[in-house]
Amino acid sequence: MAVLQGHGNPGDDASGVSDPGAGPEKLSRQLANRHIQLIAIGGAIGTGLFMGSGKTISLAGPSVILVYMVIGFFLFFVMRAMGELLLSNSGYKSFSDFAGDLLGPWAGFFTGWTYWFCWVVTGIADVVAIAGYVSYWWSDLPLWIPALVCIAVLLVLNLPTVRAFGETEFWFALIKVIAIGALIVTGLVMVITGFTGDNGSTASLANLWNDGGFFPTGPMGFVAGFQIAVFAFVGIELVGTTAAEAKEPERTLPRAINSIPVRVLLFYVGALIVICAVTPWRQVSADESPFVAMFALAGLGVAASVVNFVVLTSATSSANSGIYSTSRMVYGLAGDGDAPALFGKLSRRKVPANALRFSCAFLLIGVVLLYAGQSIVEAFTVVTTISSLCFMFVWTMILASYLVYRKRRPHLHAASKFKMPGGVPAVWAVLAFFVFLIWALTQKSDTLQALLVTPIWFVVLGLAYLVVRRSPHHAALREQHREKVLAENAALR
Repeated sequence: MAVLQGHGNPGDDASGVSDPGAGPEKLSRQLANRHIQLIAIGGAIGTGLFMGSGKTISLAGPSVILVYMVIGFFLFFVMRAMGELLLSNSGYKSFSDFAGDLLGPWAGFFTGWTYWFCWVVTGIADVVAIAGYVSYWWSDLPLWIPALVCIAVLLVLNLPTVRAFGETEFWFALIKVIAIGALIVTGLVMVITGFTGDNGSTASLANLWNDGGFFPTGPMGFVAGFQIAVFAFVGIELVGTTAAEAKEPERTLPRAINSIPVRVLLFYVGALIVICAVTPWRQVSADESPFVAMFALAGLGVAASVVNFVVLTSATSSANSGIYSTSRMVYGLAGDGDAPALFGKLSRRKVPANALRFSCAFLLIGVVLLYAGQSIVEAFTVVTTISSLCFMFVWTMILASYLVYRKRRPHLHAASKFKMPGGVPAVWAVLAFFVFLIWALTQKSDTLQALLVTPIWFVVLGLAYLVVRRSPHHAALREQHREKVLAENAALR
């Protein structure tokens, strides 16, 4: 699936993928390096960190710090695999491009629509979280009001030019970076000065181990921490969908991917160490953001309100990025005949407006979820688990594409200037880690419930593909793919 137009003709380039920008209607390359870098950071700092980390701390205690480090370590290899593949062919504009090219048209269809579904579900989770953040100030306000306002704002933010989106996301991400930096500095000052809050707790690094040790809830508590923590990393691959509108993807993409370890250490590990040091882990509520609670427990009510505004901004930023990426994915699917042609049309400002409205409409499900469960966190947990599973599918498709790429196109790997460290063995290690994550999701009733529901999406998608693949366009793609594989195998012999 090509994000801009389509697969093109077999002779267009080395892999048979044409330049998707060659069609009559094409997206505009208006995202500068600063936009890409901050969008990448914004994708890594989302609702999962601000909203979900409270539950992970209550489940795993201070060992949650290690949980985030492990997940970040393995996902770095996924991003490096994605980077090498995207840069191996100028015709690739997203990971669904190379999935469709290397694994077949079915893979482009499944990857594209599942990624759309991932971000729609994530957006729903963000809407749920935003309603919770607003209730911090106005507890009597009906939850559906902030939810609907959020959806309307997202539509308004994305309808102008892509540069307007880039600027909006740049400032959203900058607010998050400054806020987390301020939180870390404030927390360190509290620890150094031995600050004592109104509840009698004293800020100290000893809080990381003096209440049951670093693994106070035991091995299974540590495993349970992975259930929600993995959702904090969804969107880490977002930079892979900006390549089609980036001015210099060859330079900006490697820089954004290589900064992932630093982002994980600073924004996740650094922030969580401070939170667990300032607030004993047993006092961190699973039902609210620990970023807000940390200041509230220390008696800094005004600061807590400021942090609540920041996490509200963060959730809006995450949903904003999701709507951006889903609209581009649906636009590309339409270009391949995998979605109605209506979604393949651009506005006068080169924005897929119809695809934007389509994705925003599904966020209304978040309004229903607010009243379907007993609490916001309950709804958030179910939705984030479904989202995490679908993102793992997309990440797995990236890795599967890399395995095929290494087998069928070793010359491109040899010529690559951005090789994935660890190569094929690293891919299998990450896939084994994904199996562990799925097993971890079976250990709690709420995440198990979401795990059992998720396959319904793939059944629906499979039935849809059985219908779509009968079209002449898909028949041509399958034949093109078969001829390509035969030619490549002949060249390798």
